[in-house]
Amino acid sequence: MNALNQQVLRTDMAGMPLEWIDFQEAVKLYYLGQVGYTCGSPLYRVHGGINAASGRRSIIEVHSIVATEGNTHALIKARADYVPPLNNRALFARDGHLCLYCGEHFAISDLSRDHVRPLSRGGRDQWNNVVTACRRCNNHKAGYTPEEAGMKLLAVPFVPTHAEYVYLRGRRVLADQMDFLLAHFPRSSPLRARVRRRA
Repeated sequence: MNALNQQVLRTDMAGMPLEWIDFQEAVKLYYLGQVGYTCGSPLYRVHGGINAASGRRSIIEVHSIVATEGNTHALIKARADYVPPLNNRALFARDGHLCLYCGEHFAISDLSRDHVRPLSRGGRDQWNNVVTACRRCNNHKAGYTPEEAGMKLLAVPFVPTHAEYVYLRGRRVLADQMDFLLAHFPRSSPLRARVRRRA
């Protein structure tokens, strides 16, 4: 994997995880003086131009975690009632790319979003009513509840916190980034045990 493809974890000055950014955005934050401090390991060095007066070349060393000043929305995301946006990529990651009916792992292209209580029966398209299902199980369940379809749900759907959502949106989370995010997971997080098993 190209080192420049590695995402940087951006936080606010209080250490609240905010989002993943690419190396261009990270370098821009360094250049604008908006990086208050860094954590984690150095990811890469970006060489800039040569200063005409000093003859010195600028170098920016980008770390895996950067705390930034400015617009954060962190207080909103830290609230207990904050609900991150629902999307299939994060949903499938929440459920470990596992069909929560048959228990098999599948590629993203073979997964679908299933509404535990079907929309046609008053169910909602929200985190605590959706699970990852393979296409076969989703088609078999159709417009029924799991009980009516004779299917067992292997895990209870839950709403991820903002820190969990940031983790779920990461493409390749490094060990130091994962440790940082885990510190922000609730102790009762269903993701905590799974993440620790991978480490």
